[in-house]
Amino acid sequence: MVTLKQYHSNSGITDNIEIIMEITYNFQVTPTVEQIIELYQNSGLPRPITDKARIQKIYDHSILIVTAWHDDRLVGISRSITDWAWSCYLADLAIHTDYQKFGIGKKLVQLTKEKVGEETMVLLLSVPTAMDYYPKIGFTKEDRAFTILREK
Repeated sequence: MVTLKQYHSNSGITDNIEIIMEITYNFQVTPTVEQIIELYQNSGLPRPITDKARIQKIYDHSILIVTAWHDDRLVGISRSITDWAWSCYLADLAIHTDYQKFGIGKKLVQLTKEKVGEETMVLLLSVPTAMDYYPKIGFTKEDRAFTILREK
């Protein structure tokens, strides 16, 4: 569990409001398909959210899932595929918009890296809107990747 604090100014007044949230990170709990779809919808991560069976299949075949919870609300998720010895593909990193800029994404990546260990590299494909985010949390931009895009 981690305590996060953020300060806001009300209408130009210098009053500071302290918001404290207790975020719990978990490796053992896989959210329901409905919780995952709600998070994807809110975070703007482009996934096939109208296809519940496909989302379920995605999670059934993922090896490492780290979740972030505020009470019983799913507020963040990191989903990876790994061999535990050489490489880890971080396929999804989604944070609820109300919880962005609190360090939750960075913590999910940190926990993913810790779990796969120091021998394993973590790589990902970024959505265009997050290209500036990943270098801020320790990723190095690579120009040597190739893809064969999905057809559907």
